[in-house]
Amino acid sequence: MELVPRFPVDDRELSALHARAFGGDPAAVRPWAQRLERHALTWIGAFDGSRLTGFVQVCWDGGAHAFILDTAVDPDLQGRGIGTALVRAAAAAARDAGCEWLHVDFEPHLEHFYLDQCGFRTTPAGLIAL
Repeated sequence: MELVPRFPVDDRELSALHARAFGGDPAAVRPWAQRLERHALTWIGAFDGSRLTGFVQVCWDGGAHAFILDTAVDPDLQGRGIGTALVRAAAAAARDAGCEWLHVDFEPHLEHFYLDQCGFRTTPAGLIAL
């Protein structure tokens, strides 16, 4: 597995990975490349040869805070450390950019991954559904 920061994004390929990882519509193609260029501090892909097997993006506020979004690993390859490697690489990239804090939101079934494997800690937070 090779981790590649800011790789040239193929919208179809990343949309398909995202759909497999999150149970979405495999036919839906999202404008990933455009969104990442516009909003992300960085993004990192995990590749097995030329095949995209994992992904994470880091957004930020332009200052001290960065945010992990869209961590995805092909379901057939989960449990092999790909997601952990992606999040650690994302944390290093945020630190290198001068960020002081890295935030992540996650569903309860991902608590073990983010807290135990990736080293996040729980904090109080708020959320408004829009």
